[in-house]
Amino acid sequence: MSSVAPMLLCEDLVVGHAGHAVMSGVNIDLAPGKILAIVGPSGCGKSTLMRVLGGLDEPMAGRSELLGTDLVHATAAERETVLRRSGYLFQGSALFSSLTLRENVELPLREFLPLPPQEVAQLAEYKLALVGLADAMDKLPSEISGGMAKRAGIARALALDPAVMFLDEPSAGLDPVTSGKLDELILKIKESFGTTIILVSHEVPSILRIADFCVYLDSDTGRMGAYAPPKDFLSPTAHAKAHAFFTLSRIT
Repeated sequence: MSSVAPMLLCEDLVVGHAGHAVMSGVNIDLAPGKILAIVGPSGCGKSTLMRVLGGLDEPMAGRSELLGTDLVHATAAERETVLRRSGYLFQGSALFSSLTLRENVELPLREFLPLPPQEVAQLAEYKLALVGLADAMDKLPSEISGGMAKRAGIARALALDPAVMFLDEPSAGLDPVTSGKLDELILKIKESFGTTIILVSHEVPSILRIADFCVYLDSDTGRMGAYAPPKDFLSPTAHAKAHAFFTLSRIT
């Protein structure tokens, strides 16, 4: 058994909205530096689960730990510490439309780091160069493509050098070539910085390329259906619904 403490640990987790449980029985044990994909049919609670795992929302029941902190019983200060070490890419990238890409990345740096403006600008430029946007730093979000906006959102999520990143549908709406380049970027971040990455996705080719583990949410039962490396779900002996999700999605 590995002596490395898990980056993410949850037991019998229940998540939902306004007192209504959407998904229950979620059990995950994820080591640092791994990529976890959350998959399942539309409306099964993927984004809801990710927000709870990331400490943005509270679970309805169960245990959830991130970065060694019990988020269920954490104080506000402890939760803030976890959030400071986490990066988030929301659906649609959620960039501030009135700010340039450089200014979007500078925002968390100015908010949380006691650095002079010149160093903040240099750090923002470095993060944008890291995701391939060195020539677009002074453009507004309306002046760039969807793929560039996703990369800019990742640069902002990387601003504070997070130990863990949460990406909600990073490849949604992208063409296969752009999606493939984004997959390469995600793998580069994992391999270069040892970042743990938790993402929501329905893009099976992308999941098979980059994910180390996959949690399948069963919308029919309202419970976690399976947790395994994604390639395991290609086997006919795998969880039936997860197997269908992975194999039928590959048929063109």
